[in-house]
This record gives sequence, C-alpha cells and structure tokens, in this order.
Amino acid sequence: MPSVTAAFARAMAQAAGMTLRDDGALVSGGVVVRRLPQPTDGRLTETDYFDFLDWIRRQHEDEVALLEAYAKMIRADDIGVLGLSMKTAPTLRASLERVQRYWRVVTDSAIYRLDDTGDPACLVFEARTGHHPVLDFRNEGALAGSARNIRQIVDGELVFEHVSFRHACRSDPDRYAAHFGCPVYFEADRNAIAFKPEMLDLPNRLGDAAVSDFLTAHLETEIGSLKDDPSLRAALLRRLTPALSDGVPQAAEVARDMGLSERTLYRRLADEGLTFRDVLIEAQSSLAQELLRDSASSIAEIAFLTGFSEQSTFSRAFKRWVGQAPAQFRQQFPDP
Repeated sequence: MPSVTAAFARAMAQAAGMTLRDDGALVSGGVVVRRLPQPTDGRLTETDYFDFLDWIRRQHEDEVALLEAYAKMIRADDIGVLGLSMKTAPTLRASLERVQRYWRVVTDSAIYRLDDTGDPACLVFEARTGHHPVLDFRNEGALAGSARNIRQIVDGELVFEHVSFRHACRSDPDRYAAHFGCPVYFEADRNAIAFKPEMLDLPNRLGDAAVSDFLTAHLETEIGSLKDDPSLRAALLRRLTPALSDGVPQAAEVARDMGLSERTLYRRLADEGLTFRDVLIEAQSSLAQELLRDSASSIAEIAFLTGFSEQSTFSRAFKRWVGQAPAQFRQQFPDP
C-alpha cells in the first residue's frame, strides 16, 4: 500500500488549528476529535492520509484559506534529509533535480518531474494513485507548499510565470492568483509551476556543495534500501499489467494463478480498502500513461495492449482516468 510521510498530515492539522499527536490522535481545543492509525516509521498509508485530508477539508469553511495556511506550515525541514539536500544544493535546478529523484523517500503516491525542455520550464506534479475525492485539494496543497519553499530556498527573486491545475476551480480564481503571485489556470494539461528557464540557475541561499554531496549520498542509500511494496495490490499489479494484452483478466482466473480463492482475493483486497476493479484500472491507467510517454505505439495499439478491443472505448476510459484524451496527454512529452 502506498504511504505518505506523516509530516504532511501534521502540517495540515496545524493549518486547521489542530494538533496531530504521534499516537494518531487529532486534538482540537484539548479534545481528541478524531483518531488515525499510529504512523509506522513516520508514515501513514495513502488511504488513511487521504481520508484524514478529506475530513479536515470538509470541516473547514474556506478551502483557499486552509491551503494558504498549509503552505506556511509545511517546510523543507519537515521532509528530513531530502529537505536539507534541497536547501544546500547549489542552484534551484539542483534542488528540483533532487526532488525529482528522491521524492519516493517521502511518498510513493506522487512524483515531481522537472521539465526544462521548453520556455517556460515547469515543475510538474503527477499523482501515482487511484481516484479519491480529495486529490484535487491535495494537488493544490502540494504546489502551494512547493512554491513557498522553493521561493525561500533561492537567493534572489524567484518569479513564476503561472501555476496550472488539471481540475476545475472550486473557489474564486483571483484568490489563487493572489496566493501564488502569478496567473493560475484551471482545467489545464497538468499540475505545474512554470517559470523562465533562467530561474533554474538562481543560487540557493544555503548552497554548499560538500554538504549537499554528503546528503545526496545518504539519500542514495535510503532510496536503495526501500523495499518493494509487499501488499496484495502490488502483487496483483505485477500480474495484471503484462496480462492485459491478452484482454482483461477475470478475477477468478487471477486468484487461481495466485493460489487464492476468488473470495479470499476479494477479502484481502477489501482489507487494503480496494476492489479488483480499482487495481485493474490502476494497471490499465499506469501502463497506458507509460506507453504514451515512452513508446511510439499508436493509440489503437496502446488500446489493445491495455485490454481494450476498441480505441474509442479506451479513449473515453483514459480521459475519465487522467482528465485528458490520450493524444492530448502524449503531446506533453518529447518523441521517444
């Protein structure tokens, strides 16, 4: 099961005027108002974190104000060695390259990607998770926190060209623009912070090559020690993905191949908060995105490889999963 550092949950609790204790108790005004499972190794499961985030959001009348408060609460120091590595890297580019490579030590539910191939350059935030009603708010918080922190890291004025989100705006767009200090576009192609390429060369205030190299070596060790996900979801994904080119596998068939009864498969998935269909869609969506990014296969071929008999059905499903048509999604990436 994907997980998220509990630092994000603590910062969101503080933004809402509450305290999340180490034992998982959420305290407001001295009263425990909600309990989360106690974090394991400083991390919450993706499901527990998203449910908590959604609960906080629903308790708060003003989402934009909550977003602004969260951006002030979450600091680079909260993400441990990665945050220190960002601060001591020599330039903004080096900081963002570290975020791109090592974000997995913080969470495996999303990635950052530095796209410096055009003008403007972009820091892109991409989810690596199934659907959840709080994801749009999570994405806003991720970019709001990143924008504030990288502005504080650099030695000089970091100017953003724009910020973009793939989802529709749920509040006053002018308030988002005021918060980010630049135009903010919704229903865009990607979640991203855009800036002129020369901004990447801005030095960092605490840049120190020796310290940065030491911290980066530590991160290499840490990321190399991360264990493969032992969950049933992960095992199921490993079986489903290569099988999709032969059509969508049936749950009974997959269960038999895994040495399980169909009922046991469903029960164990339910224990992880999932259904067979959830994991099937994740496998199809992830494979489709990978093929659109990194292969020269036609969209019709990708439809077949992901278990669809018709391109039109695949295209409708892909737009439902990702928010973009396959061709539109592919345009974001250079030719493989």
